[in-house]
Amino acid sequence: MGRLPLLGALPIIALLTVSACARPTGDFGRAERNVLNDEIMPAIGNTISDGSRFNLADQEIEMRDRVWRYLVAPHAYDWFGDVAVEFQRTRITPISNKPLKTRKYYDWLHSERFASSRVRYTRIEEDAIADLGMMPSAFASVCAVIEIDRQRGLASNQIAGLEDEVSVNAMKRHAENEAVIGWFARSVSYRYESYSYALDHLLVETPHEEAIGANARLNELAVWVEAAQRGDFCGDFGSHGNRDSTAIPSRVLRSAPDEGPYRK
Repeated sequence: MGRLPLLGALPIIALLTVSACARPTGDFGRAERNVLNDEIMPAIGNTISDGSRFNLADQEIEMRDRVWRYLVAPHAYDWFGDVAVEFQRTRITPISNKPLKTRKYYDWLHSERFASSRVRYTRIEEDAIADLGMMPSAFASVCAVIEIDRQRGLASNQIAGLEDEVSVNAMKRHAENEAVIGWFARSVSYRYESYSYALDHLLVETPHEEAIGANARLNELAVWVEAAQRGDFCGDFGSHGNRDSTAIPSRVLRSAPDEGPYRK
């Protein structure tokens, strides 16, 4: 099947932009598969992109489903952001390295009418807990793909008589996997920075002792973020979810006679 020129694909992309919804979430934080997001859009992406023509291995599908929840930002309630992620995930558009605005999460917390100003701190803590809960399985899925790429590289180099196209597709798939892993690492960092930005500003806007619990969860999340930035997905930490024993020191940001210290 020949590639569809980008200009010819623009009407299709425009139609999908209008009709597409955020990819639904299934069990354990993974994406829920459906015809639009997992058949139609990938087919268009395969036609437009110059990516690998290899089928995805089970481990590669699992990784993409596991890390997907970190690539979208439901906490910002930005529908266009979620659709943009789908275009990038399905290769209709390239993966973007453009920095995201960390204040969007705080802007949503600030504008939402909660019953109590304390609830905003609870929301930060709950969102961080949700991210923490899925992190071990996400790391394990990334580790599995790193091993798949290692095995694929060995086979490509050691099996004689393979067509050049096979080696090219293997290299392209490795590059695609690396791009997804890098996207995941940037996204978990963005989430942590968004939560931290919100906590910093809430400490000034509506100081409450609930900040201590939110800060504790962010300290836990920071350990995973640092591991992702190092590319440490396959050690005991990444595979089994063991936390680094090194504590991240808190900073006393503010204290009040009636409510005690608030930590960040």
